[in-house]
Amino acid sequence: MHLVVALGGNALLKRGEPMTAETQRGNVIKAATALATLVADGHQITITHGNGPQVGLIALQAAAGPADGAYPLDILGAESEGMIGYLLEQELRNALPAGADLATLLTQVRVDPADPAFLRPTKPIGPVYDEPTARRLEAERGWQCARDGDKWRRVVASPEPLEILGLKAITTLAAADVMVICAGGGGVPVAARPGGGFIGVEAVIDKDRASALLAQALKADMLLLLTDVDGVYLDFGTPSARRILRAGTAILSPNSFAAGSMGPKVQAALRFTQATGGRTMIGRLEDARALVSGTAGTSIETGPAAIITAAIKLRA
Repeated sequence: MHLVVALGGNALLKRGEPMTAETQRGNVIKAATALATLVADGHQITITHGNGPQVGLIALQAAAGPADGAYPLDILGAESEGMIGYLLEQELRNALPAGADLATLLTQVRVDPADPAFLRPTKPIGPVYDEPTARRLEAERGWQCARDGDKWRRVVASPEPLEILGLKAITTLAAADVMVICAGGGGVPVAARPGGGFIGVEAVIDKDRASALLAQALKADMLLLLTDVDGVYLDFGTPSARRILRAGTAILSPNSFAAGSMGPKVQAALRFTQATGGRTMIGRLEDARALVSGTAGTSIETGPAAIITAAIKLRA
């Protein structure tokens, strides 16, 4: 099967871990090992990845410099895409058999500058803070922060991805059996200029939505959304929380899940599965092989008109 595999930024730099190059490389090695098992099973994979923690860290580093030297989020996103792509490609070469062909592509993704998302920032980036620190940073730096679990994080605009620029290059490489790492961090957000060409915009695209768009364009058999939790939960964070084992697209709604975390994953899954009929699997990075076989995580399918959980079944 041809799998589009989306690695969550939080799976590569876990919540609460020190934000160091050494920590990230250690997590990338684990990711490369998990992905290598999919290749060993005979699957072709195209890889995307998140950049929420990483782009936020780069933004903090940039803010520590001269005020007139600050870079906008599109350039910082490109920096993070290059950094994570470099680590992934290197460790995948180390994990795969000799002679494996890989390519990391800096990917621009067109968005609409009039997207209402620019008025309602929801995409969390950077490290987590306690609420007093988050409020202080809002006042000092003009940020917007929102609750993320029991902590707070900076949130930025996350417009809809409309078009993957350079899709022909990605398709050509994939057809030549090259493992492509692309659309990192959802891709670098750009907008069409009135007179022609493109210009970067201040935003961070959700990588799951961009991955769904890519998977449709590549006619992938499966979209694999890998994160740091073992699946999609109903009533997450409450005593009645239960993991969804299988769900039909007709009954599942992204509005039932957090806008800054699981909501976009569910939305991406629905878009891909409804458009192609292919399955979407959501779960932990370390469960990648079991997810593909359907024995772990959450499966989103066109078939069952129900939400089947570990404890109960909800019928349409």
